[in-house]
Amino acid sequence: MAVITPAPVRVPTRDRHHRGVSRWIVLTVVVLGALVMLVPFAFMLLNAFKSPGDYSSGGPLSWPSEFYTKGLRTYWTAVNFPLKLWNSALIAGSVAVLGVAVSLLNAYALGIGRVRGRLWIVGLFLLANMLPQEALIYPLYYVAKQIGLYNTQLSVIIIFTVIQSAFGTYLLASVMGTFPRSLLEAAALDGAGKWTVLWRVVFPNLRPTLAVLLIFFFIWTWNEFLIPLVMLIDNQTQTIPVALASLQGDRLMDAPTTNAGALISLVPAILFFLIFQRTLARGITAGAEK
Repeated sequence: MAVITPAPVRVPTRDRHHRGVSRWIVLTVVVLGALVMLVPFAFMLLNAFKSPGDYSSGGPLSWPSEFYTKGLRTYWTAVNFPLKLWNSALIAGSVAVLGVAVSLLNAYALGIGRVRGRLWIVGLFLLANMLPQEALIYPLYYVAKQIGLYNTQLSVIIIFTVIQSAFGTYLLASVMGTFPRSLLEAAALDGAGKWTVLWRVVFPNLRPTLAVLLIFFFIWTWNEFLIPLVMLIDNQTQTIPVALASLQGDRLMDAPTTNAGALISLVPAILFFLIFQRTLARGITAGAEK
């Protein structure tokens, strides 16, 4: 006698494109928000290739009558853009690497080493993040003048390494405070010392978070203006934001050249973000999963 087995009942699954009206509403709001954020960049791109005559006659919203590239060439040669690019890359790259290294060592002592007064020290780092740069600029200027580091790139690197590592220490100390103690105890039973635990156990687990900090430190330092403006007065040591501000005079501003300079100055930061976009996404996802 043949046994007839019933056919499996297929439960209808909802297509990802038919998940309700709310999904499309959220998507529409996100797209509109992205378009609104791109409007200033569109104006900058439009005015970067507009002649001063077109800008003065038609304003910033008019369409250029010719493809004007003299503003780009003027900015490139007037501020010596390759040198400014090297200065910004050197300062931002050094601060990113040193800031992550200092943050890792500080947080390892606070989050895993459990030093005495840990909460007070972490609170001190949190307070340091709240201090405005305007309140720090005169003491930093005075100290740099006294020790002979004024108008040097090293002074800016040291200052921003301390500033960025204050945030990095606060963040990593909170993460390391929840680090699994079983891994640390297993490493200690195997005879691992503190440095071995740091580089063989802690560092591999925190690599995505450290990559995110590295990217943030680089971009934040790249965009800094006030401290480099005060500390770097020589044309040979200035960064891109300071060079861009030098285009604006006391009573006259060449708007097309300024927009062209802003466009060129923005390209390296965008390229850096696009190159490390996947690393940033992986780091944020790994942090969310943990």
